[in-house]
Amino acid sequence: MSKKFIMLSLSAAALAITLNTSAFAAGNAAAGKTKSAACAACHNADGNSTNPTWPKLAGQHEKYITKQLMDFKKGKMRKDPLMVGMVAALSPTDMQDLAAYYSSKKMSAGSADKKLVELGGKIYRGGNAAAGVAACMSCHGPSGKGNPMANFPAVAGQHSAYLVKALNDFKTSARTNDAGKMMQNIAAKMTAKEIKAVASYLQGLK
Repeated sequence: MSKKFIMLSLSAAALAITLNTSAFAAGNAAAGKTKSAACAACHNADGNSTNPTWPKLAGQHEKYITKQLMDFKKGKMRKDPLMVGMVAALSPTDMQDLAAYYSSKKMSAGSADKKLVELGGKIYRGGNAAAGVAACMSCHGPSGKGNPMANFPAVAGQHSAYLVKALNDFKTSARTNDAGKMMQNIAAKMTAKEIKAVASYLQGLK
């Protein structure tokens, strides 16, 4: 791996940290549990959805969940027909409480496709210098736990189907709520095979 590529990865991570750092008010997990009744239909009571196209919320960083809910409500940078209706009546306090509740739960473990683990792990840990794809772990960490201070989400154990959709949405700019277009720029340089492999690798990462 070239020194230039390593510096590029570190610079991208530093930029995203700067753009993602903002004031944040913690929510009330007990209140969030009560308010989560409607969310349970898709995400389950403990935040571990069984439908692989819907993300697991359990164990996700509180600040990250809050931001996603706010972005859904704004409806510009992140859009989803189902979520638009769900967030319509939520206040900022409601969002913070829901985020506090789900972040207090533990994400269930998943498994990876053995045929995709090698490629997925290679891209996640080292990127693809030839294509200009930075190592995913430079922001999401070696174990995929993310970085709550920088608002980088936890990705270990997440459904691969959901991750594939998320990366493809960034790739096509259907989703644009990433700081400094960081994820859009990375996903745009990834092949369909690489996206599928990384997503599968992360589903099995513990």
